[in-house]
Amino acid sequence: MTRRRKRWLIGIAAFALAAVVVLFVAAAILAKRFEPMVRDQAVVYLRDRFHCDVQLASLHVHLPNKMSTFSLLLKRERGAKLRVDGAGLTMRLSGRGDLPPLFSMRKFRFEMDLQALTEDRKTVDAVSIEGLEINIPPKQHRVTAEDRSVTVAAQSRPNVLIKDVRITDALLVLLPRDKTRKPLQFQIASLRLTSVGAGEPMNYDAALTIPKPSGQVRSQGAFGPWEAGDPGSTPLNGIYTFNKADLGVFNGIAGILSSTGRFDGTLAAVHATGEASVPDFRLKMAGNRVPLWTRFDALVDGTNGNTVLQPARARLGNTAFTTTGAVIRHGEQTRRSIDLQLSMPDGDVGDLLRLATKQPPFLEGRLTLKSTVAIPPLSGKVKDKLVLDGTFQVRDARFLKSHIQEQLDQLSRRGQGQPGNREIDQVVSNMAGAFHLEDHVMTFRELSFGVPGAKVDLAGVYDMGRDTVDFHGTLKLVAKVSEMVTGWKRWALKPVDPFFEKNGAGTFLRIQVEGSSKQPRFGLDR
Repeated sequence: MTRRRKRWLIGIAAFALAAVVVLFVAAAILAKRFEPMVRDQAVVYLRDRFHCDVQLASLHVHLPNKMSTFSLLLKRERGAKLRVDGAGLTMRLSGRGDLPPLFSMRKFRFEMDLQALTEDRKTVDAVSIEGLEINIPPKQHRVTAEDRSVTVAAQSRPNVLIKDVRITDALLVLLPRDKTRKPLQFQIASLRLTSVGAGEPMNYDAALTIPKPSGQVRSQGAFGPWEAGDPGSTPLNGIYTFNKADLGVFNGIAGILSSTGRFDGTLAAVHATGEASVPDFRLKMAGNRVPLWTRFDALVDGTNGNTVLQPARARLGNTAFTTTGAVIRHGEQTRRSIDLQLSMPDGDVGDLLRLATKQPPFLEGRLTLKSTVAIPPLSGKVKDKLVLDGTFQVRDARFLKSHIQEQLDQLSRRGQGQPGNREIDQVVSNMAGAFHLEDHVMTFRELSFGVPGAKVDLAGVYDMGRDTVDFHGTLKLVAKVSEMVTGWKRWALKPVDPFFEKNGAGTFLRIQVEGSSKQPRFGLDR
C-alpha cells in the first residue's frame, strides 16, 4: 500500500469519525429539543384555536422503544411516532380570570409523526383524555369584537387535524347567568370524537348521566366546529336514548321514564324532538299506576334550563291530550315558573280518577277539558302553588256506586213526572263548568249538572284545605210539582203548581249546597 493511499484512508476514516461525532451531537441536541418543541406547538395551537390562556403543568415526549435518537436522525424522521403525555392542562378564556376554566384536563396522551412537527398542516392520529371538565359560560360572557375577529381568522385556517379523541370521566358544566345559582352539570362517562377533516364537525359517540331526573343517556351525532369566541354557540346535533330515569326525585310524581329522540342546535340552545314513556306513572298521593306516553317538540336553553314546549302530545292510559307552554326562570328569580296550556278534547274520566284517587274509579264517562296550568316560582309544595283556570265538560257519565246512581235515577224519574217508572234506570249525566283554582280554593264561576228531566245550575267555591262547599243556584225540572208524586198527593199538590212554574220549567227552585264533599247538605236557598 502506497503512502498516498494510506493518507487517503486515514483522511476518510477521520472524516467518517467526525461525521459520526457530528451525528451523535446533532441527535443529542434534537432529543433535547423534542419536548420544548412539542410543548410550544401544543400551547400555541390551543391558545389560537380556543382563544384561551393556556397553562400546562407537565409534558413528556417518549421515543419509540426500539429507536435511538441517532437512528431517528438517520431515518430523517420518516415513520417515527412520538408518544406524548401530559397533566394539569388548564385553558381560560382570555381576559376572563373571573370565570372557571373553559377546559381543564387531569391527564392526556397523544401520538403523532415526528415529521409533522416541521409541517404547516399537522396530523395527530389519536388523543386520549382522562378527567376533562368543560365550563360553558353564559351568553353575555363573550370576547370583544376585536378579539372575536382574531379568533375567527384563526379558526378559518386550522392547521391541526386530530383524527380520533377518546375521553373518559368528563364533566360538562353550563354556567348560569347568576353566579349565586347552581350550575347545570352533566357527567360524561365516555366520549369518542372522530374527525373527517380540519375545520369540519367531529362525529361523536357519548354516554352521559342527566342530573335530574337522574338517568343514563347514549347519544351519537356531530359536534363543532368549535366557536372559540362564543363556546355556547358551537353547533351540536344527534340522536339519543335516555333510560331508567327516576321521576321520584320530583315532588308529587313517580315512575321510571325512557325516551328516544333527536336534537340539533348549539351547546347553549337545543331544539329537541322525540318520544317519552312512563309505564308506571303515578301521583304519590294516590299511588295508582297509569301508563303515560308523550311525543314532544321542545326548545331548551342550556345556559339556564328554560324549556319551551311547542307542543307536546301525550296519552294517559286511553286519554289523549296536548300541552304547550314553557318552564322559565325570569330575571333574578331563584326558581322556574311553569306556564302551560292543556287541551283534552275527549278524555276518559276513569283514567284521571285512577291517577288521582286511591280507590277504584266511582265514575265513567267522557271528558273535555281546556285549562291553563301555572306554578309560580315560589318555595313550597306544588299543590300549594298550583293555579288552574279553565273549562270542562263531562258527557255520558254514569256513577259506578249504586247508591249514587240510584239517587240520580230517582231524580230523573221525578223530573220527567214518572216517579214510579223503574224502566228509567242507569240514566247518563252531563256536567260542565268554568273553574279557577288558587290557594287550595276551587272557584266555580258556573257549574251545571243534568239528567233527563232535570238540570242544576250552580256557582260557588270548594275549599280543598278545609273540605267545605258553598254553592248556590237553581234546579229546573220538566215535571210540575204535582207530577213528581203519586196517588192522592198528586191531586193535592195541583193547586201549587203555578207558584213553581217559571223560566220555562215545570218546577223552578232556588237551591244551595253546603257542608263538606263527603257529607253535602242540599236545601232551598232562602
